[in-house]
Amino acid sequence: MRSDIEIAQGAKMKDIYEIAASIGITADEIEPYGRYKAKLSDDLLKRLEKNKQGKLILVTAVNPTPAGEGKTTVTIGLGQALNKIGKNAVIALREPSLGPVFGIKGGAAGGGYSQVVPMEDINLHFTGDMHAITSANNLMCALIDNHIQHGNELGIDPRRVMTPRCLDINDRALRHIVCSLGGKVNGVVREDSFVITVASEVMAILCLASDIFDLKRRLGDILVAYTYDSKPVYCRDIKADGAMAVLLKDAIKPNLVQTLENTPAIMHGGPFANIAHGCNSVRATKAALALGDYCVTEAGFGSDLGAEKFFDIKCRAAGLKPDCVVLVSTVRSMKYNGGVAKDKLNEINMPLLKKGAANLEKHIENLKKFNIPVIVAINHFSTDSAEEIEFIENCCRALGADFAVTNCFAEGGAGSTELAKKAVAAAQKENAFAPLYDLNLPIKEKIETIAREIYGAAGVEYSKEAESAITQLDALGKSALPVCMAKTQYSLSDNPQLLGRPTDFKITISAVSLSNGAGFIVCRTGSIMTMPGLAKSPAAYKIDIDSNGNTVGLF
Repeated sequence: MRSDIEIAQGAKMKDIYEIAASIGITADEIEPYGRYKAKLSDDLLKRLEKNKQGKLILVTAVNPTPAGEGKTTVTIGLGQALNKIGKNAVIALREPSLGPVFGIKGGAAGGGYSQVVPMEDINLHFTGDMHAITSANNLMCALIDNHIQHGNELGIDPRRVMTPRCLDINDRALRHIVCSLGGKVNGVVREDSFVITVASEVMAILCLASDIFDLKRRLGDILVAYTYDSKPVYCRDIKADGAMAVLLKDAIKPNLVQTLENTPAIMHGGPFANIAHGCNSVRATKAALALGDYCVTEAGFGSDLGAEKFFDIKCRAAGLKPDCVVLVSTVRSMKYNGGVAKDKLNEINMPLLKKGAANLEKHIENLKKFNIPVIVAINHFSTDSAEEIEFIENCCRALGADFAVTNCFAEGGAGSTELAKKAVAAAQKENAFAPLYDLNLPIKEKIETIAREIYGAAGVEYSKEAESAITQLDALGKSALPVCMAKTQYSLSDNPQLLGRPTDFKITISAVSLSNGAGFIVCRTGSIMTMPGLAKSPAAYKIDIDSNGNTVGLF
């Protein structure tokens, strides 16, 4: 089979005006970036507010494994399949981050015959949104240091600057730095740090803002520092919000592209789900709901991260009500969670498959707590046996979840028609969707509810720094915000080595911080990193340009 990039480079794409017209968008309602990409205009988004909303289908997954589960691939395959069975579907996805593209994970445009295109553009610079977010964040940081340098009228304590700089490349050397060395002319020496762009609060804000004016308000609300007498300083106090909004005035507009089968796809925003809220923008999701009878969207990593945040943060902020959820898993992921070595995953091993299925079962139980229909989608591999598939189907049915096998990687939309039909049936059912916790609960009770109900933890422990931060947030009157848990994606616990369905463990909250503009409280667990590092042999080593000027090695 051809590689992902070879398949993408051979795609027969339609002009972006034709894709727009297929979902009722006029030529003057998009802003083209070449022939195959476009921004959706503000005028269009205002017009769509009056449209009837379609059904919302969320795609999530079990805890990711080195074998790969293919959540984005299934999301795209499902969208293509819905159109193949005669439904009007629009896909809403996150934009890829350059960190994973050049690191280990690779791109985020799907795979095989379920991809969004132009794949190279999407996985690299796309329409410049990531660069705009990086620039806006770092302008804010520069203005903070500039304020301190020129008299520090607000009395900002350099030891308590809260906003890190950001970069959309994995670079461990920037996790902790000392800046302004070289004498008085270079500023006030202080400790600083970088996070990857997709972990920045500016990214989270872009994805939750309803329009440019809400974006500016939220930017102004960012808690940037504390003064020497412990008073909060906000972004508007250093007069950064206006210029930041200008840098983001195009980036806040969602991007329209297409799949290999010419299904419309809206890609916008890209916060990581293990260190941020992990969902594409509210504007993109609402546009897709207004343009199609079905919006198929995804949330990052497993249901314990992206889906929980989709329900408890994004749905609250945007007033969204999901109609069903698709949970992606694989035979290989269950065997891996049962203890099978990575190089043995293609071999049948029923005892360890049964053991590892406990991870899938926990994710089903988690999703049912939000009172919406659950469909398990097994992303099919050629080495899967009929016996293994039958066992998983029986597990799902015993837990009240529907079940479908999808072969969208190899067959595109045709490989997901069974899943599409079941998603349509599930989405027609009335449901009593509700978030997991009441916002008026104390901060610790919200944390402990997620730890107990979603992770299966026996308890929560807090560092002294976390305890102090919670007390300070209570004093600031911020305790009624949702919590965004920063946790490893590889385990239901905060220890990536605990696979399957661990029990009798405790979650450790190492740090707590306020994302005031985004409207949530970030709780870091264990040793979660907000600036990843590159592996010994990163994907960047394989990416190149061949003698014909074509990109190779991108996946």
